[in-house]
Amino acid sequence: MSEIEVQQLSRSYEYYRKQQGLSGSLKSLFYRQKLYAQAVQNVSFSIKSGELVGFLGSNGAGKTTTLKMLSGILHPTSGEVKVLGHIPWKREKTYQKQFALLMGQKNQLIQDLPAIETFTLNKAIYEIPEKEFQENMDELVTLFDIKDILDIQVRKLSLGQRMKCELVAALLHKPKVLFLDEPTIGLDVVAQKNIRDFIKKYNQEKKTTIILTSHYMEDIKELCKRVIIINLGKIIYDGALDDLIQKYATHKLLKVIFNENGVKRKEIEKFGEIDAFHPHVCIIKTARSEAKSIAASLLSSNLPIEDIIINEVDIDDVIRQIFNLSPKI
Repeated sequence: MSEIEVQQLSRSYEYYRKQQGLSGSLKSLFYRQKLYAQAVQNVSFSIKSGELVGFLGSNGAGKTTTLKMLSGILHPTSGEVKVLGHIPWKREKTYQKQFALLMGQKNQLIQDLPAIETFTLNKAIYEIPEKEFQENMDELVTLFDIKDILDIQVRKLSLGQRMKCELVAALLHKPKVLFLDEPTIGLDVVAQKNIRDFIKKYNQEKKTTIILTSHYMEDIKELCKRVIIINLGKIIYDGALDDLIQKYATHKLLKVIFNENGVKRKEIEKFGEIDAFHPHVCIIKTARSEAKSIAASLLSSNLPIEDIIINEVDIDDVIRQIFNLSPKI
């Protein structure tokens, strides 16, 4: 069963072009050239109940605009959307109680007050019964281990602590659909892992449908089996993350480790394209179909090899390649 259905969704913005200088400013009083920017163009996809989908794209690709339309903040120029059977921009109370939007670069917590004050405010906004509110808060506070910071002014918390509190505020009403826009942005590696672990656990236990945007590919690799890639407002890929690598990464990387004697570059050039070289460690780029045979040839050679590791191309490089191959608008 699909909880999110998007058909031919588009959103354009009006803006005006003004000539430079004082004369340009004076002319603009009488005439300004109106232009249109297409933020999202004919986007279509569906997401099943309980799926955790990565929504990828460069800055300005249309990710945040799409999430804002799915949450009802923005009205589309054209197209149809249904989330949990509701049309988001109608802003029906029953729908607003069933989703949450968390934007890593926007704060919903009241900065000059302790986080507990925002939690209490959300209890009233979402009309959460007292018993349910206490149960939900106790569960989330324990999971995030934030009991000792609930009464501290939000602006005095670290970025990692604030993001934990932002997540608690978003999840207090137990949303069925969760839109996460860069939830780990600016966090250190430990805080990022803590947030990822929570999102994965929450999705598995609560079966919440989640759309996740992130510029940190580690988030995507750890959490998402399916990814949707948007570029210049258009979807250019929708499918399994593993299939993405198989389709666009035409080569593999052989990491060859040598003993203390090391090797010379010319000794290994015949085995394939050298991606990186050091006398004791070398990375060879080879076609996917030839990776095993080249590894076997290396092992049967007289080179002082200690180990060979066959790796997939980094997902960051695959995404960059897709953007380069996608048609320009």
